[in-house]
Amino acid sequence: MSKTLLLMRHAKSSWNDPAVSDFDRKLNKRGIKAAARMGTHMRDMGVVPEFTLCSSARRAKETWNLVQESFDGSVEVKIMKRLYLASPTQILGAVRTVPDSVRYLLVLAHNPGIQELAHRLSSVPKDDNARRLGEAVRTKFPTAALVILTMEIGSWTEIDLGGGHLEDFVRPRELT
Repeated sequence: MSKTLLLMRHAKSSWNDPAVSDFDRKLNKRGIKAAARMGTHMRDMGVVPEFTLCSSARRAKETWNLVQESFDGSVEVKIMKRLYLASPTQILGAVRTVPDSVRYLLVLAHNPGIQELAHRLSSVPKDDNARRLGEAVRTKFPTAALVILTMEIGSWTEIDLGGGHLEDFVRPRELT
């Protein structure tokens, strides 16, 4: 059985008000546009999640709200404080709690954890394209970027480092 894991970093947030805590920062105009564009791209590519784990930080929740507007029907979302600035291990722990019936899972969180997890889950590249994508993920994981990994697992509890095939790495600036 195959499962698809979508790892997304929240969209660009505003640093305009130094009195606002990091947790409470909202999206800026560029972030709003990028999040909506990524949702449309996900829908058009047929990688719409059935379930989403989302950080409880304001910028992550706002990103999710904009992304999911492009989907037909509702997607179950679980807002999790433990995903705020989470390590790869913490994110993986959250993924392992997802029901086995979910085939397409989106995790919307923060760097560096989301980038490190994407890198650690990716298996050794089997071709030049996968190698190029893997290098791009390791080099820079911009805001609102999306990694698509497929895994031959029957249960999310089976997810393990090096067990995923990196299918794509989409950055908002690449979309028109």
